[in-house]
Amino acid sequence: MSENKEFLGTEPVGKLLLKLAVPSVISQIVNMLYNIVDRIYIGHIPKTGSLALTGLGVCMPIIMIISAFAALIGFGGAPRASIFMGKGENDSAEKTLGNCFTTQIIISIILTIVLLFGNRFFLMAFGASDNTIDFATSYMNIYALGTIFVQLTLGMNSFVTAQGFSKTGMLTVVIGAVCNIILDPIFIFVLGLGVKGAAIATIISQGVSCIWVISFLTGRKTFLKIKKKYLMPSADVILPCMALGVSTFVMQASESVISVCFNSSLLKYGGDVAVGAMTILTSVMQFAMLPLQGIGQGAQPVTSYNYGAKNTDRVKKTFKILITVSLSYSVIFWALIQMFPSVFAGIFSSDKSLVTFTADALKIYCGMLFMFGIQIACQMTFVAIGNAICSVIVAVVRKFVLLLPLIYIVPNFVSNKTNGVYMAEPIADFIAVSFTVIIFSVQFKKALYKLKEI
Repeated sequence: MSENKEFLGTEPVGKLLLKLAVPSVISQIVNMLYNIVDRIYIGHIPKTGSLALTGLGVCMPIIMIISAFAALIGFGGAPRASIFMGKGENDSAEKTLGNCFTTQIIISIILTIVLLFGNRFFLMAFGASDNTIDFATSYMNIYALGTIFVQLTLGMNSFVTAQGFSKTGMLTVVIGAVCNIILDPIFIFVLGLGVKGAAIATIISQGVSCIWVISFLTGRKTFLKIKKKYLMPSADVILPCMALGVSTFVMQASESVISVCFNSSLLKYGGDVAVGAMTILTSVMQFAMLPLQGIGQGAQPVTSYNYGAKNTDRVKKTFKILITVSLSYSVIFWALIQMFPSVFAGIFSSDKSLVTFTADALKIYCGMLFMFGIQIACQMTFVAIGNAICSVIVAVVRKFVLLLPLIYIVPNFVSNKTNGVYMAEPIADFIAVSFTVIIFSVQFKKALYKLKEI
């Protein structure tokens, strides 16, 4: 087994990152299609499309929380498994996998029960209005039933990519997304089920992906297998995984909290059209964020393995390539948004007034997006080397210390209060990235220096 994974420590870093990152980026882009395709189809439903899109947007905080719990376990456990593999401790790596698998099932059951009984309450609190609540509950009542598929697909797939099987990880997502793209128009338009049809198509697709990833992790090709003897969770195994996954959890869960704050403020100042625009803004932001996370996930096995093997030169080289590629992507995407905002807005709606409103908001909301490649590269590297504390700090500062209060503060200092809400995002991004650069430059050097001393 050790020979099979040595390529993470021997192949040229640039070539290795290309081989691992490209499938990971494709996986993230295709994964994005799960919810974005729903929004595109729903936004073009005749007559009720705009309200239905707004209703679905109100569901997004809940969907983000479900994904965040998958990240808490999977994105925390996978780097630890990679580090164990780098040390040659494969039993510990498999024990980590088994513990995470069972924990995700337990969390899925709890989340499903909570959502089935409380989703209407949550949706009204998260910014739904009397005009949009029926669309939102119709979607969430069905989506909640597929929680276990979402949890296991996202969480367990991170263990596939952590072993270097990035193409297999990509297929996990591609299979489900293709199913979703095919089933969405059938259930939404042909069968006339509207938003309910979108939810049905999504959970069926996630179910197919779930079967695929579990089949792989119990099959012959994987280095790490899900084994019965490691399924019983133990605190000494699962708690360090959760500690490392907290930063990604905070990052994604805070997106949910922030989304609620945005929706409630926008509903107050701009009504349903402003909330509908926010649905599109977050969708476009996913086009930026998820590929960046995919690049980071592609680099993670290389960074984690070589960090475990104490190969500091390869760790540094991996980061240099990671930040160069990430920053280049964020700059290019930012430029496209600033030049063609109406094109991006028009993907999600055929309502001209909504598209016009959203195009103006998009240029404001994504004003500092060009810097975000730095934020993601640093944050993902903190996770890859097992620095849970710093990864949590940079995530918390951006969302809770900066963005959350700015949503309520900025509108008081501008004449257009709705635009003031959107302006909170670029202001927070600028300060957060500056802070992240400072803390990373110090902590990364410390981590590599300590590695040489061990």
